[in-house]
Amino acid sequence: MSRIGKQPVPVPAGVDIRVDKKIIHVKGPKGTLDVGLEESISAKLSDGQVEVLRDNDENQTRAYHGLGRALLANAVTGVSEGWSKGLEIIGIGYRAEKQGNEVLFNLGFSHPINFKIPEGIDIEVDSKAGKVVVTGIDRQQVGQVAAEIRALRPPEPYKGKGIRYQGEYIRIKAGKQGAAV
Repeated sequence: MSRIGKQPVPVPAGVDIRVDKKIIHVKGPKGTLDVGLEESISAKLSDGQVEVLRDNDENQTRAYHGLGRALLANAVTGVSEGWSKGLEIIGIGYRAEKQGNEVLFNLGFSHPINFKIPEGIDIEVDSKAGKVVVTGIDRQQVGQVAAEIRALRPPEPYKGKGIRYQGEYIRIKAGKQGAAV
C-alpha cells in the first residue's frame, strides 16, 4: 500500500464531502472545490473521514493512489483553513501596491508592472515591509500565482535583489576579484 494513500483524510467540522463516481465535491466555510480521481482510484466516506482506495497494484495505480489522497487532503484543508504563500521584495526602490483587482510592482524596470489578480486568489501587500502574501483555497493556484509574481524579478545572485519566497535562502556570489573599491 502507498504510505500516503492508505492514510484516511479526516473531515473537520463544517466541511461537507459528497462522493460522485470519480469526482469528490468538498464544501467548507471558505468555498467549494472539486477533486477528480483516476479510473482505478475510488473514495469511500465513513465515520467522519474519507478513505481513498485503489483497484490493483500496478505502479501507475499506486502512484495515483497517493496523488488522489494528497489532492483530497489539500482540498479539505483549503476549504476549511485556506492556503497562503509569502513573498519578500528586496531592493532599493522595489515596491508593490494594490490597486483594486491589480497589484502594481515597481521592480527597477523602466515601467511599472500591472499584475492582475486571478479569481479565487487574494493578495495582501505590506509596502512598508516589502511583503506580499498570496492566499486562496486551491493550493495549486496559490503556488502558481506566487511563482508568477516571483518570476517578475527573480532574486539575482550578486546582491540578492528581487522577489523571493519568504524564508528562501539565496547564496550570494563573490563578484569580480580584481576591482578595487
